[in-house]
Amino acid sequence: MFPIRDDNPTFLKPVVTVALIGANVLMWVAVQGLGAEPGLSRSICSLGLIPADLFNQFPQRGPVPCPLDGSPNWHTVLTSMFLHGGWMHLIGNMWFLWIFGNNVEDSMGHGRFLAFYLLCGLAAAAAQSLADPDSAIPMVGASGAIGGVMGAYIVLYPRVHVHMLIFLGFFVTTFAVPAVWMLGYWLLIQVLGGFMSQGGGGVAFWAHIGGFVAGGLLIFLFKNNRLLQRHPYYGWKRQVMPTRSWRKVR
Repeated sequence: MFPIRDDNPTFLKPVVTVALIGANVLMWVAVQGLGAEPGLSRSICSLGLIPADLFNQFPQRGPVPCPLDGSPNWHTVLTSMFLHGGWMHLIGNMWFLWIFGNNVEDSMGHGRFLAFYLLCGLAAAAAQSLADPDSAIPMVGASGAIGGVMGAYIVLYPRVHVHMLIFLGFFVTTFAVPAVWMLGYWLLIQVLGGFMSQGGGGVAFWAHIGGFVAGGLLIFLFKNNRLLQRHPYYGWKRQVMPTRSWRKVR
């Protein structure tokens, strides 16, 4: 299943959402060399978040794909949010950010949204690092911060319909479900993956969970009630019925 759009209007231009997407694409092109080697591996090792390096611990298990210099590189907590491991990693993250980020930005304004996004990314990095502090595997990707955006979305707009694309063998169809179902299912998958992986693997499940929880909590501090009062789908009590397309909402 893959979300393709939501029935949720926006009133502000999502300039920060677009800027964040642009920043991630720029890093992919200028720093990571469009995924070509050796630029990809070099960028991940130098700018990706390595918990063992951050906590100055010697890895007790697993591979050591990057040289560890023994000094904490705290800047990687921030830079790792704008790096990706491949084309599909980048495209998938940016698509989720576009689907859910514009409406969360709409709930708090541009400056607040930027601070909110970065704080969710920091919380995601902390969650993954604390879950596996001696890991030498670099963590990269915007998915932790985007998890925070999704956590905020489920609090703000739980009943908004999200249209999903589903593949059933050779049959492809779409269906719409409330955001609370779609995002709740996504969170359940992350929790199950986090416990089953036991810190290994190539997916930072605990970063996703940490970002999601942080976003669900921080939204109460960052939301602007004046902006939300004009929103037809805010909260559990919808003021109007959903439409087939957000373009029909005036």
